[in-house]
Amino acid sequence: MTARTAIRLTLLRLFARLYRGPHRPPMGSPRRVLLLRPDHIGDLLFCTPALRLFRQSWSETHLTLAVGPWARAVLQNNPCLDEILTLDFPGFSRRPKGSLLAPYALLRREARRIRQLQFDLVVTLRFDFWWGALLAYMAGVPWRLGYDVPEVRPFLTASLDYQPGLHEVEQNLRLARFALGSTPSSEPIGLEFYPTDEDTRSASAWLSASFRKCSIQSDKTAAVSETAAVSGIDPVAGSPIICLHPGAGWPVKHWRPEGFALVADALARAHGARIVIIGGPGEEQLVDAVAHAMRGSSIQATGLSLGQVAAILARSILAVGTDSGIMHLATAVGTPTVHLYGPVDQRLFGPWGEPQLHRVVTAGLDCAPCNRLDFPIAELDSHRCVRDIQPTSVLRAAEEVLRQTVREGR
Repeated sequence: MTARTAIRLTLLRLFARLYRGPHRPPMGSPRRVLLLRPDHIGDLLFCTPALRLFRQSWSETHLTLAVGPWARAVLQNNPCLDEILTLDFPGFSRRPKGSLLAPYALLRREARRIRQLQFDLVVTLRFDFWWGALLAYMAGVPWRLGYDVPEVRPFLTASLDYQPGLHEVEQNLRLARFALGSTPSSEPIGLEFYPTDEDTRSASAWLSASFRKCSIQSDKTAAVSETAAVSGIDPVAGSPIICLHPGAGWPVKHWRPEGFALVADALARAHGARIVIIGGPGEEQLVDAVAHAMRGSSIQATGLSLGQVAAILARSILAVGTDSGIMHLATAVGTPTVHLYGPVDQRLFGPWGEPQLHRVVTAGLDCAPCNRLDFPIAELDSHRCVRDIQPTSVLRAAEEVLRQTVREGR
């Protein structure tokens, strides 16, 4: 924790001792609701079951979700929402930090905007998001719900205890039930993401063009002949696709490129599969490193939209990758997955889906999970909780998942 963060938390907790806001019971069926979630892809997907719960119970309520501009695409087409607002939430943007006073200047501006939108209720879905709770307080929203933690509680009208040890999806569902004041008879289970029809069409066209180009140019494989490719035969049709995602938001989560390559080559041989290596912004070098380490051919999928990536994942029989939002996206579109975990606790942030179709592999080190991500680059060699994962362990998990999909007729 930085000195700046420690001072801020001390002041917020001092304020909490001096002032406990007017606590009211959760309201009935509100007219306009604002949900706050400032995070990135994975955490936004983790809140989609709660969004479904809100919509099932408040069918006539106008539901708005406020997210960072970096995350709008995650929920752009979600049918549970009436509107998405973008706020450049301080502390969550991956741009360089501004001045010490910048978050508070932004707070004043956004509070004026939120006040004009006349929400009846704000629900702060992230447990420690004091900035969002204070935003709702300054905007004068009558009902403000969130978690009962010291730096957040003073700005709320009702709060729920935060229970460490629960998965983040279940935390979101608990808060949704608290806001609704009841437990509906049927609850959603899975994560949700909705590629558009255009995402699906453009992803299909991209795959076909990429595999044709690969079959002509690559000297690593003769799986599809040049004659077939240029004659108009779709090289994707009938060929299973396996996706890899080597990227992650923090370098300590990265696995060795040669490990991905060994797994990909083995799966391609065993299942006649085509390998697609997915990379987000800034992950081009990681994707290239895996592709060059492979003995067989692959397609490098970089520069695509989130919807196109989701559409490619939805066509795949398996996705293998590190702890990342893209892997949770694979889960959300129904693709079986194998996740490589290290510093992050899989009990809290692991894949949310049928356990037999979504496996987690770890190195089994005693120090993991430590739930620390911000290791300096110079220290990464001594933090090997992901890099020490063995390719044989990943391959074994992948084969188990694929056998299960066959048993289920997927």
